[in-house]
Amino acid sequence: MAAPCEMIRDLAFWKNGPEPGKIYNFSGSSTTSCANARQRTMQPTTTGTSVLGIKFNGGVMLAADMLGSYGSLARFRGISRVMKVNDCTVLAASGDYADFQYIKSTIEQKIIDDECLDDGFNHNPKSIFSWLTRVLYYRRSKFDPLWNVCVVGGLNEGEPFLGYVDKIGIAYEASIVATGFGQYVALPMLREIVEKKPNLTQDEAREALIKCLKILFYRDARSFNKFEIVVVTKDGALVEEPQSAETNWEVAHSVVGFN
Repeated sequence: MAAPCEMIRDLAFWKNGPEPGKIYNFSGSSTTSCANARQRTMQPTTTGTSVLGIKFNGGVMLAADMLGSYGSLARFRGISRVMKVNDCTVLAASGDYADFQYIKSTIEQKIIDDECLDDGFNHNPKSIFSWLTRVLYYRRSKFDPLWNVCVVGGLNEGEPFLGYVDKIGIAYEASIVATGFGQYVALPMLREIVEKKPNLTQDEAREALIKCLKILFYRDARSFNKFEIVVVTKDGALVEEPQSAETNWEVAHSVVGFN
């Protein structure tokens, strides 16, 4: 038979010990199963909404507003979501702005590396588009996606190029593209314009994009009436100064059926 002191020691050891339906907490250990787990971005923080793109006779034009939404708060009203990659390639993105900054800085470093090599080879829109599809699909496969939908435009061997790639690597080329809420509102409008006149002039393409951006400002709560347009032609790529469309809110009185 065990000595009394040993029985007391055993009772002290099993105090708060395992019982049916309960878990025993060993001293010095953590009961938090995800204490050392990796953290992923489950929801973007500061986001941008629609990006629009259209081909015209001799070039490509992209447009995006300049609002960074912090949830439902119109927090940042002057951010740029377009970038000039080189004289023949431009990029715009919707989604998480921090991830767009990461993509932008990575591409800028690739351009610097190309200039340092000075081997006569430069990135064209198709190569940037192909690279983005691989990067976004790779990050998606790691369950750590870049929360962006990107639009790449430019001139590839003298021909207009326009491509779309989303955060899981789905990609396609088209004569018109739109992201975000613009896929539901602007894309049908652009499709109708292009079907009526496939070979648009630069001014007609600009007019179509501004019209769509104005409608998005009316209909999209995350849109803003301050936008940038970037144009690529044989003369090079140009990011135009921020501008606004003329709006008329008297049309609000004719909108019925929404409470």
